[in-house]
Amino acid sequence: MRRLIGGAALAFAATLTAALSAFGPEQSGKPLDGQAIFRFDTFGDEQFWTDVLRMQEPIATVSPATALAVGLKVDVDALPQGVIDALRAGQVNLNDPAVTLALLQLNAVVGVKGTVANGQLTRVGITCALCHSSVDNSFAPGIGHRMDGWANTSLNVGAIVSLSPALPDALKAELRTWGPGKYDPRHHAFDGTNIIPLNSPSLPIVIPPIYGLKNVGFETYTADGPISYWNSYVGVGQMGGHGSFSDPRIGLTITQTPDLVTPKLPALLDYQLRLRPPAPPAGSFDPEAADRGEELFKDRAGCATCHRSPAYTDVLDGPDHDVPLLHDPSEVGTEAGYAARTATGKYRTTPLRGLLQHAPYFHDGSAPDLLAVVNHYDQQFGLHLTDAQKHDLVEFLKTL
Repeated sequence: MRRLIGGAALAFAATLTAALSAFGPEQSGKPLDGQAIFRFDTFGDEQFWTDVLRMQEPIATVSPATALAVGLKVDVDALPQGVIDALRAGQVNLNDPAVTLALLQLNAVVGVKGTVANGQLTRVGITCALCHSSVDNSFAPGIGHRMDGWANTSLNVGAIVSLSPALPDALKAELRTWGPGKYDPRHHAFDGTNIIPLNSPSLPIVIPPIYGLKNVGFETYTADGPISYWNSYVGVGQMGGHGSFSDPRIGLTITQTPDLVTPKLPALLDYQLRLRPPAPPAGSFDPEAADRGEELFKDRAGCATCHRSPAYTDVLDGPDHDVPLLHDPSEVGTEAGYAARTATGKYRTTPLRGLLQHAPYFHDGSAPDLLAVVNHYDQQFGLHLTDAQKHDLVEFLKTL
């Protein structure tokens, strides 16, 4: 390990050795439940991130400061007290890539699993938590307690993947256009051996939160299927897990045995459905204005026509609960290109729980804040709301 600043090197090394057994892949011998799958299971996707993309090579040269800058998070609860003390004292060199390797050995980098042998990063994979978990920044920006289900809105997936030495320059340039908090799940797929082009040019969408999904039924922007359908699609075709997925509607079939994804979907689903939306922070909205906004939401503005309580979506309100109720892009004034690349070609009414916490809005992030959302629908449906009414609606939306 390269030298750490000050006298923390010995303490860091000692606490690292002691901690590895507690935070290793087996999680101290406990069976893999839904939370452990979500946080730590790569489904064997090292076959993609290591064997094809060769991400272990650039990651071995990345410092913690650089990793934090592209949105990677550090789980403070995975850090031994000696490391925490050294960080607080400014005795850990966050510009040293060796510290990144040490954090990977501790399973402290949220959503990234690394194997380090003889001081070298030999294999790397990712988990669901990479995109759908964040931290509360309680220790420092990007370092804190895990917040599972929160979208990692600062994660720059495109910039990270573009570090791969195995990709052509043109593809790297395309990936870098995604920006923080966005990913294009319809751009490509991985079949266990090859990267399969799906659609071009890329149309990245906002990484969504996955809390508050109980009773929603169809959880993605275009309602292609329920949670486990999407977990399978992403776990196999996007993360590169060793498993099988098939959807004739989009012309994609991937078969790999053994299937390391499908048997874990029920436990993963159970955990995801237990992730509750966050309550609005104290002082984050005007209660009186929110009360007026709620009346507007239900009556004058007509929002509740589609955003029906308690889930604030109408996706299950069709004649058959196994078939989502959807809306044409033209009906809601939404960008149509992404929907055209999906299995349904339409959009689901977005559930609104925890809305305050995950700007920007709409699948493409075209609304930077809640006022922009209200303005969009005011124009789309000719509501002619006053500025005061728009303000009240925003205050109500903050409470959900």
